[in-house]
Amino acid sequence: MNAIGFFTVLSLLLFLLLSFCASVEKYDVIITGGKLIDGTGNPWRYADVGICGDKIMRVGNLADADAKQKISAKGLYVTPGFIDMHTHSDYTLLVDGTGQSKIRQGVTLEVIGESESAGPVVGKALEAVEKKQFSFLNDLDKWELELTWETLGDYFRVLEAGGISGNIASYVGLGQVRSCVMGKENRKPSEEEMEKMKQLVREAMEDGAMGLSSGLLYVPDMYFTTEEIIEFAKISSNYGGIYATHIRSEDNELLESIDEAIEISKEADIPVDIFHFKASAKHNWHKMPRAIEKINKARNSGVDITVNQYPYIAGSTSITIILPDWAREGGYKKIAERLKDPAERQKVKNDMRTLDTGFDSMEEYMSKVYISRILSDKNKHLEGKSLIEIAHEANENPIDNYLNLLIEENADVYGVLFTMTEENKKLEMKQPWLSICSDGTALKPEGILGRGKPHPRYYGTFPRLIGKYVREEKVVTLEDMIRKMTSLAAQRLGLRDRGLIKKGMFADICVFDYDKITDHATFENPHQYSEGIVYLFVNGGLVIKDGEHTGAKPGRVLYGPGKK
Repeated sequence: MNAIGFFTVLSLLLFLLLSFCASVEKYDVIITGGKLIDGTGNPWRYADVGICGDKIMRVGNLADADAKQKISAKGLYVTPGFIDMHTHSDYTLLVDGTGQSKIRQGVTLEVIGESESAGPVVGKALEAVEKKQFSFLNDLDKWELELTWETLGDYFRVLEAGGISGNIASYVGLGQVRSCVMGKENRKPSEEEMEKMKQLVREAMEDGAMGLSSGLLYVPDMYFTTEEIIEFAKISSNYGGIYATHIRSEDNELLESIDEAIEISKEADIPVDIFHFKASAKHNWHKMPRAIEKINKARNSGVDITVNQYPYIAGSTSITIILPDWAREGGYKKIAERLKDPAERQKVKNDMRTLDTGFDSMEEYMSKVYISRILSDKNKHLEGKSLIEIAHEANENPIDNYLNLLIEENADVYGVLFTMTEENKKLEMKQPWLSICSDGTALKPEGILGRGKPHPRYYGTFPRLIGKYVREEKVVTLEDMIRKMTSLAAQRLGLRDRGLIKKGMFADICVFDYDKITDHATFENPHQYSEGIVYLFVNGGLVIKDGEHTGAKPGRVLYGPGKK
């Protein structure tokens, strides 16, 4: 062979080599050998997942592909990361952005901002912070934080600057907007006040809120009329957002409250999502089938209504919820002041004795309420005890003992309320339009975030659903439960690039051991992590490796459609 022939053959071989190398795909991460549940509800299948940067680039057979890191998921399930549709991690993520109790459940997105969203904080709300009033400040004080923002957009920037392991999205809260303009007063807003509140909603939507939220069981949201809420919901609708609501009643007026949510959806032409769907108090448990029928009927008529749920028969909220509505006006400080007045206290007592609690008596109701968090050292020993237990130990009338506790703690006491039934939880869970929430907060057992005895849902919601209700009790299939936790939630939020394992989607991916996934948090000992999440990716970043948090913070704020 002459020189020309030699170099021709060499060039050809080099070309073939380069062509072969170019055909070998390279990824940052390949997850191999797992049982893939893609989030659609389809049956699992074996497939590899290739990740480049923050995106899923290929799903299929990647045996010949190369990657900087290969992770074997043999014997494990690979699913989209879980979406927690209703949480209260607004401030704890400023304390610790790693979001330990949620990340270790497989949660890659938390949706915050119910009623009292982190922003805006202007006008009367800002004055209240400066005067040390309202529950908003109590949250800041509780977590030893300072207010360094005014708008929801400012809050997002503060959150991202500190770094977060998971993704965050937020609603703008109707109660927060009202607090900015009207404080906690129970009166009809003027036209000028309505316009100011509407402008705050517009600004929050342009800051990136996912939509408008309300907590109509609570002060000051409860003071809005249906017609007024519709006006604000129209603004969210105009920006492409949704309306998410803690309905006005989950017990005696459950069906009427669902009707109100349906009316708001119709009149404002807006999708609606009901927070933590339930029938509370035993006199109302029989209403759940009718509530489901009502939602199905609305959907069949063209109303875009859905709900979410947590898998526990106990809820958690401020124990001031037991008071008559009028006695809660003004917020915690005003409640405590009111109860110190002998005449006002007697009026509260008289009304409490005649309240329709949904139980046979006020005493039975109070036996279902356990203290989960008290801030003072004096009464710390009461955490974990029921209001009836506490009264008996003090040898006091239960109502008097309860009111005394509110005075001593400036009304800032949280409780766990056992008011639901397991049969209804399972019935709710089977509905195709139900997604999942924890209604909980990102915590960890150590330090300031490990105080008190919070609801176990903070640590166990998602593993509990898979371990107890899918694996053990077979209430729904695994594929359908994953759909509820992922693509259904993403669809409700209008997120087109999350909730599925599919080429081009963001790489929020959970890899878990189906045989081991378990919640360990209990009402007696809630600060316990779940187990069974082996790997967790957020925007392509590895946050859980071999069951342990890596400390990585690849999370982002996810903005709503109105973001400017």
